[in-house]
Amino acid sequence: MKILLDAMGGDNAPDANIKGAVKAIEQVKADVILIGNKEIILQRIKELYGKNDISEISPRLSIHHTTETIEMEDIPTQAIKHKKDSSMVVGFNMLKQGEGDVFISAGNSGALLTGATLLIGRIKGIDRPALAGILPSYKSQLLLMDCGSNTNCKPINLLQFAQMASIYIRNTFGKENPTVGLLNIGTEETKGNELTKESYFLLKEKSKELNINFVGNVEGRDAFSGDLDILVTDGFTGNVFLKAVEGLGKFVKRNLTESLKKNFLSTIAAIPSLPAISRFKKTMDYKEYGGALFLGVKKPVVKAHGSSDEKLFEFTIKQAETFVENKAVDKMIEEFEGSNEN
Repeated sequence: MKILLDAMGGDNAPDANIKGAVKAIEQVKADVILIGNKEIILQRIKELYGKNDISEISPRLSIHHTTETIEMEDIPTQAIKHKKDSSMVVGFNMLKQGEGDVFISAGNSGALLTGATLLIGRIKGIDRPALAGILPSYKSQLLLMDCGSNTNCKPINLLQFAQMASIYIRNTFGKENPTVGLLNIGTEETKGNELTKESYFLLKEKSKELNINFVGNVEGRDAFSGDLDILVTDGFTGNVFLKAVEGLGKFVKRNLTESLKKNFLSTIAAIPSLPAISRFKKTMDYKEYGGALFLGVKKPVVKAHGSSDEKLFEFTIKQAETFVENKAVDKMIEEFEGSNEN
């Protein structure tokens, strides 16, 4: 297996990308190919690790040279069209041509989603691919779909998000009947704006036919109860929800740490509880869950956070290997196209 990593994408590139790949390489079986300007990457390798070539760190690490980078301020469609030797476009083309099994980037989100759709292509029957982010939940995990790719949606899009997410959860986590909720401001059928109200009735009508275990509207405060596997919403609402959850996680961790270190007595009193506190902090750390999977395209694509550090790249690389090993995309093509032919 070959994992393609955009070494030039993200706020902390290329250092965080390189460090994450180096940390992950001993935990995965796959080869990792860093795509980007070879001169810049090798210079950072020498400064960070004292090596002249990345292969000296591991024979399963290599570099594919490119001369351009898609910047965060670039207009997505123009960037994909004109920056043909950018690390992102080259990565997509390598994935399409079978030179890699999954592509990871923390670069320009709009360009990544545009490139995945135009260069890799949508699965037949899917109107809009979407980002599926994995969040911690009580004794479980929650798949948030869509968490940022489609800011304006129609009810049919939310129905397809639910279908794609259900197929993914069944085949990746072995949950035969994952529960699906629609993010809303109340649980009643009549609550919400036009999109959520129409989506509710469409999900209710089509859920049995499409093998979706729809449990109704879900308020944000109940999303992490452990009773829900998938939370469906439009990309605008989903991205606001995702970032609010990440911010709350940081807030809780910071305040917990400061409380324990407030004085000598609180520090001493906390010692017996340190293992439990450590487990709690790990559960609240969104970095442990990797990036967001771009479901609905014909090859595995993973969107890492734009602010990814080395830890997040490390976990995203591990997540990407699992994504490929479970043949999630192949199963989605098979199941989704089959269900829509019936």
